[in-house]
Amino acid sequence: MKADVIDLKPRLVLVLAGTNDLARGVALSTIENNLSMIADLAETHHVQPVFASVLPVSDYHQDANRQYQRSLQRPPGKILELNTRLKSFCEQRHFRYLDYYAAMVDKAGFMRTDLADDGLHPNGKGYRIMAPVALAAIDSVLKGDATPKKRSGIRGRLGKEHK
Repeated sequence: MKADVIDLKPRLVLVLAGTNDLARGVALSTIENNLSMIADLAETHHVQPVFASVLPVSDYHQDANRQYQRSLQRPPGKILELNTRLKSFCEQRHFRYLDYYAAMVDKAGFMRTDLADDGLHPNGKGYRIMAPVALAAIDSVLKGDATPKKRSGIRGRLGKEHK
């Protein structure tokens, strides 16, 4: 965070994090705490955080490579739960929530088959879906539509604030 964000003094940082933690079995509460610390560091250094949802995954390409069965390490229910918590956190802290998930998920709760060749990493078509979503969120923040409001109290875990 220091070398990649704080030292560069940007106006905003787009944070897409959590999928690798899910794959490693990291508890949702730990992921929440990490994202909350990123937010606190960003705010302390006058950088507006924009938090992106974790992308859906799919098992659609497992016939090509059995390692492409992504839902075992990244269960869709956990992704959805993390995104729900992240969205709530953003609402509470007045941060922009960037919803890649909704733009990329299919009716079965998986990433659309044409958006990732391995069920995890977006391909060119996936990035063409993501780019306008990201640009809209960034433009909104830079135009002042997502200015954090003053808050009091000590911030705890994602979605929690203690006075």
